[in-house]
Amino acid sequence: MADLEIQNLHVDVEGKEILKGVDLTVSRGEVHALMGPNGSGKSTLANTILGHPSYEITEGKIVFQGKDVTEAEPDERARAGLFMAFQYPSAIPGVSVVNFLRTAINAHRKARGEDPINLKDFRKTLEQHMEVLGVDREFTRRYLNEGFSGGEKKRCEILQMAILNPLVAVMDETDSGLDIDALRVVANAVNTMRGPDLGVLIITHYQRILGYIQPDFVHIMLNGRVVEEGGPELATQLESKGYEWVREKHPDEVPA
Repeated sequence: MADLEIQNLHVDVEGKEILKGVDLTVSRGEVHALMGPNGSGKSTLANTILGHPSYEITEGKIVFQGKDVTEAEPDERARAGLFMAFQYPSAIPGVSVVNFLRTAINAHRKARGEDPINLKDFRKTLEQHMEVLGVDREFTRRYLNEGFSGGEKKRCEILQMAILNPLVAVMDETDSGLDIDALRVVANAVNTMRGPDLGVLIITHYQRILGYIQPDFVHIMLNGRVVEEGGPELATQLESKGYEWVREKHPDEVPA
């Protein structure tokens, strides 16, 4: 049984059907890439997995760790071990990165019946991850995402991911807006965390991030459905040919 199972998922947004029967599984130790042109439903799937209230599931279900979480609140899913790195992370003025991270850790510990982490242990854990990810200490004293560059926001998301140690992480357009240096830093951080205890779903419409993070499986979406699946060679094929061959192969999935 996979850690995350998306089963025949149909999703409406403002009365319009966006996802039209998506099946997808992600297990720890695997890196999946979900690709597709703009408007194909990739971000809708990401937000639905994490329980965004604006996305209405009309059919199908989401199973995590063998438990149906289709109706679970976002915080329940997060505490269970799901994580999402957002395409456009929100700023939270007045809340420092360090205080946000400690609060998040303690929410997870409380869900497991554990006592709050003491300050000494938290500092040690935070500094270890910051060193591995190449994050400056001053960074964590700033207010969360306030005045951050695109690269800083993404690096902050990866730091959260490292600290919270999820079972499955969904990364929505993590490469969006990054220059080549920032992209390399983020990719190296993900590769550092990669291993048997973490499953990753990278959502992107460009192949470039996959040049740094080698996926085990690649899925291509068109018009709210997964229409092609394969290995990393599928991403290479998209890089050389674009999406036109996918549209030609699946003409019924091309909007009129």
